[in-house]
Amino acid sequence: MAGCTTGGIYVYYVGYMEVIMKLSFALRGLLRRLTPWLLALVLPVALAQAGVQVPAFELQARGVSTGFELDGVIQPVKQSTISAQASGRIVALNVKAGDQVRAGQLLATIDDREAQVGVQRSQAQVAQSDAELRNAQVSAERTRDLQAKGFVSKAALDTAETQLKGALAGRDQVGAAARQAALSQGFTRVTAPYDGWVLQTQSQAGDLAFPGKPILTIYAPLPLRAVVQLPASRAEVARLASAVEVQVPGESGQMLWVNPVNRSAMPSADPVSQTVEWRLELSPKAVQHLLPGQQVRVRFAGGQASRFVVPSAAVLRRGELTAVYVASDKGFSLRAIRLGADHGVEGVEVVAGLAAGERVALDPVKAGLAGAQATAGSAPKQ
Repeated sequence: MAGCTTGGIYVYYVGYMEVIMKLSFALRGLLRRLTPWLLALVLPVALAQAGVQVPAFELQARGVSTGFELDGVIQPVKQSTISAQASGRIVALNVKAGDQVRAGQLLATIDDREAQVGVQRSQAQVAQSDAELRNAQVSAERTRDLQAKGFVSKAALDTAETQLKGALAGRDQVGAAARQAALSQGFTRVTAPYDGWVLQTQSQAGDLAFPGKPILTIYAPLPLRAVVQLPASRAEVARLASAVEVQVPGESGQMLWVNPVNRSAMPSADPVSQTVEWRLELSPKAVQHLLPGQQVRVRFAGGQASRFVVPSAAVLRRGELTAVYVASDKGFSLRAIRLGADHGVEGVEVVAGLAAGERVALDPVKAGLAGAQATAGSAPKQ
């Protein structure tokens, strides 16, 4: 009996320890999950009681560049969509996307049996016309001799000469038809108009071709241009820009700003996007490491203008609300503002909502805490 009692006590002891360990792990997990919430509740109160010090700077107008940057896309200046000029089944497509082609190279062949029949018909008509012309010439010469000897009348000679002129016109007509038939047969052989690369193919062997149907697209590797869609509201600023530059990769991988060799703006704006297309042609040296479709940055450099500029970190954005915390004798107050151009590390322009001399909090999160006070801070770098 004593042995059984001792064994039972040991079992109960082990089970009790397992329960305690499970409870300990559960309490640790609960505390781990509750700690962020406890800090979120307690920390603002503690900071408010301690009086949070938030750096602020005095707003003053300063000179900033009126230029701006936009994303552009590299496009080939010379790009063509090769379409069929004859009807028929595509017998062979000799190239694929990515192939290099030469001027005059055969790209695709269209079934030309119908065109061959047309050529044979026109050749037969040419032979018939030549025979009729020789007959008319012989008849006109014979009639001319007989009329000179007085055996036929003047009217007979006029008739013979008229028939000769008709035979000559008939020969010219069938000759033109023969050339047209040969030209139509030539349309069944699709060739490259210039040296370049195949960008994509829109048809395959076996497809039915008809005049105007795209077969493939080719482009010339040089020259290339950067195309940028400029907002219509900035068209005047871009037109008055002192320089327009395109950022391209250099020899060692660093990014360089280069000037286009030629630039042009489309005379009208897109009615949907309200943008104006600018085309900036680049020199062959500048595009050595660029490919069509690659994205680049385009910079329109302008002059200097006096603007209110605040650091981007000082702006509080909540949905459609854009605001900053302005220091006063009672602390900070939230004020809605309207922003202008973004100058990157220099900050962002404030178009409306602030006045010169007001102090703006550099840390909007701390400035929103109860009891926050303004201290001297650093203004944005020039």
